[in-house]
This record gives sequence, structure tokens and C-alpha cells, in this order.
Amino acid sequence: MSNLFTTAEVASHKDAAAGMYIIVDDGVYNITDFADEHPGGAKILKRVAGKDATKQFWKYHNDNVLKKYGAKLKIGTVKESVKL
Repeated sequence: MSNLFTTAEVASHKDAAAGMYIIVDDGVYNITDFADEHPGGAKILKRVAGKDATKQFWKYHNDNVLKKYGAKLKIGTVKESVKL
């Protein structure tokens, strides 16, 4: 996968109309269609859409979640270091 995103590009994807993207570690994930399937509810994902959700993700999930859903949702990586 060679799609590179800036954090500003990800930040512009913070609602369903623009598509909802999140950053986990250095990966960029499109969660637009997944939000309604999320076991914790869409509201939680809407709060972090357009942001680095790494801390929140690892607080509630383990590696198995990325293994299960990551390949389907990952659309690229961030091109600069994310420091939030």
C-alpha cells in the first residue's frame, strides 16, 4: 500500500459526508462504513474521526482486532510523525 496521508488530510475526514478516517500508530484507516458495525457503537468512532486514535484504540483493543479488521479498513500511512 503506497497511499501516504498528512495528518491535515486525515483531519479533513471527520464526518460521514467526507468519509471518516482515523490514525492508529502510523496507519490510516477508513472507518466510514465500519462505524455502524463497531461493537462499541458509532458514536465512539465519530468522536475520534479525523484524529490520531492510537491511545484510545490500544486502551480498549489488542493486536487481534487489527489482524481481523485492519486489512479491510487500512487505506494508507501517515507521512510525518504524529505527535498528539
